[in-house]
Amino acid sequence: MSFGRPGNSSLPFGAKPPDRGSFPLDHDGECKDVMKKYLDCMKTSKSKSTDCRHLSREYLGCRMDKGLMERVEWTDLGFQDGEGATAGTGAPKAKAGHEPPPKGGVTGTKVP
Repeated sequence: MSFGRPGNSSLPFGAKPPDRGSFPLDHDGECKDVMKKYLDCMKTSKSKSTDCRHLSREYLGCRMDKGLMERVEWTDLGFQDGEGATAGTGAPKAKAGHEPPPKGGVTGTKVP
């Protein structure tokens, strides 16, 4: 018996994993401490995720660093460059030829 397709189908059934959204579980608890900090933050902030975005980024960075998920650009995960960045947690690499604007100045303007 087959559900969702004709019973006389002779085509082989082959499951295909999703392209994205599939990742190994953290069975060894490699990122458990960061996860607990995030969940505690969510509890104290009454589930306002914007207050805990820095911990969300830290958790995802830990997963990428430990090989528990594919390394992805922060912008693809909904973060802007530098938003919630913490040292040693999968912080994005600076792009070649890209320099941050000088402190106190405005990009694209000349001072006489």
